[in-house]
Amino acid sequence: MFLQPVVSIKVGRIMGEIALLQMVSIPDLDANLQQAQFLIEVAVKQGARFILLPENFASFATGRMQEVAAQEIDQSGRLRSFVAEQARRHGVWLLAGTIPTRRRADGSLLHARARSASWLLDDAGNEVARYDKIHLFDVEVADQQQSYRESSEVEPGDTPVVADTPWGRLGMAVCYDLRFPELFRRYQQAGAELLSLPSAFTRTTGDAHWEVLVRARAIETQCYMLAPNMGGQHTPKRATNGDSMIVSPWGEVLNRLKQGAGVVSADCDLQLLRDIRARMPVLQHVKLAPPSSAS
Repeated sequence: MFLQPVVSIKVGRIMGEIALLQMVSIPDLDANLQQAQFLIEVAVKQGARFILLPENFASFATGRMQEVAAQEIDQSGRLRSFVAEQARRHGVWLLAGTIPTRRRADGSLLHARARSASWLLDDAGNEVARYDKIHLFDVEVADQQQSYRESSEVEPGDTPVVADTPWGRLGMAVCYDLRFPELFRRYQQAGAELLSLPSAFTRTTGDAHWEVLVRARAIETQCYMLAPNMGGQHTPKRATNGDSMIVSPWGEVLNRLKQGAGVVSADCDLQLLRDIRARMPVLQHVKLAPPSSAS
């Protein structure tokens, strides 16, 4: 088994009520849960009230996805129970990155693939929203793994999700969704003020595109982007970009963490967001409607 070297926990320069956890998960579910629990405790001690975990924070071994997904068809699953217990214990809202599940949002069961679901929990541990990743990472990358075929294990979702939180209206997305601005425009039109993007961006694609795309989505939508990412070497062939960041509606990076496990936190000022939208009412200036789907 590949073991990630011990790393010191890093903390961003700004503390605030919203915190992102950057993790370096490995193909060991128990170790990943221990890392997540420790980082949640660090964030809570810093004063965080809304904590976001990255994509695949616990089940990072692709070969075990179906096994894990079969155990997560309801709230008694180990991972869903874990995040609910953490939210209750600390009295915080949690965005549980992604957890694979064999059950679609409509209650029907999958038999061959899983859904990659991002779960939003309130401070009592209740699941208040769920978003199933729409855009799947089927690409060739010039890294050691070379080929990624997420659709071989994951069925795509088809429904954008917006949820109310104490910090504003949240539009939910995951990782590769970042490359599809029409999803984020929908969220802007639905009144989103915050956008969540739990990710496991590869180091190669992240070095080239991560920051510019995260900042662009914030600027285009005039929303806060909350983008927790994986950040390190996970297996001999798998490395992620890190650079978890909170970005303002003006495109300013409020806080970030380049590599390693740690916490990135900041406060999101909704009055600033409203001022920016009032001075530059982009949404009122939209001229072209989204293209209709082909029949």
